[in-house]
Amino acid sequence: MNMLRFDLRLPDFSSVTRADQYHACLDMCRWADRVGMSGVILSEHHGAPDGYLPSPMIMASAIAATTTRLPISISAMLLPMHDPVRLAEQIVVADHLARGRIMLILGTGYRQEEFDMMDMKFSDRLEVLEHHVAALKKLFTGEHVEIDGRRLRVTPAPFSPGGPMMMLGGSGEKAARLAARLGIGFAAADSNPMIADWYNDECAKLGFTGGFVAVPEKLGFIHVSDDPERDWDIIGRHALWDAQSYAAWQRPRQSSAVTVKGALTIDDIRQSGVYRVLTVDEAIVLAKTGRLLLHPLMGGMTPEFAWESLERIEHRVLTAV
Repeated sequence: MNMLRFDLRLPDFSSVTRADQYHACLDMCRWADRVGMSGVILSEHHGAPDGYLPSPMIMASAIAATTTRLPISISAMLLPMHDPVRLAEQIVVADHLARGRIMLILGTGYRQEEFDMMDMKFSDRLEVLEHHVAALKKLFTGEHVEIDGRRLRVTPAPFSPGGPMMMLGGSGEKAARLAARLGIGFAAADSNPMIADWYNDECAKLGFTGGFVAVPEKLGFIHVSDDPERDWDIIGRHALWDAQSYAAWQRPRQSSAVTVKGALTIDDIRQSGVYRVLTVDEAIVLAKTGRLLLHPLMGGMTPEFAWESLERIEHRVLTAV
């Protein structure tokens, strides 16, 4: 699927203001809605020096209100860091605004700083995740339910019967099998082909037939250019910062299809295959396979520069597809 994604981070060297960046995100989602992109992905982190998007449900609601067709995914929503009742209410409102276009990919979180900020024990995150998934499933019925000995009800009921689709995000065998036990789909963070086997095996053991697994490819950023070398001179600094700062967060044995570990130079970034600057002809080939993943504001790039790529995609790539 041809997608956009936003984490809305700004390094110190970026000339973009936060308000301009947020409004550019909305403008680009309206563009994606108009040209028929397959969806937009929003991410969540807390307390990051670069201002990584901390409130994806608010941004999702804004996108829902300004688009009509574009599917909106939160990937990942750090579920243990939310009160499940308040979160369920927020999701329900966004679900109505979007008329059912929101999907939730749930994560446990992995940055100690975020758990400290929320006054939570890092070691409790899996237990809390399981509790909150079960709670959301109950609360999305719109009926009175019992949770932790309390009789609760979230109103209104969601637009989507039973609530928006939920999947677990993560990497490795334990996460894949946990998703099956939770009775939800699994969105893999890395491209290990064994992940689907682990997930499907656990589903079969449990007799769970309603799940599915999504395994990503190693594509994190695409820019379409008439002169790739010229544009790499602009993109390189942003891509190196983006890769290095994100990789620094990764825990041992954690893997992701969009992580470039050990990158020291812009050349390392270019060779990784995660960050790609394509000609129009190369982008047409990729778009025909549904693998055009755009991260137009990556690393604090200016909206003006990002729009140059989006306009080429609209008028020269998508028209050819």
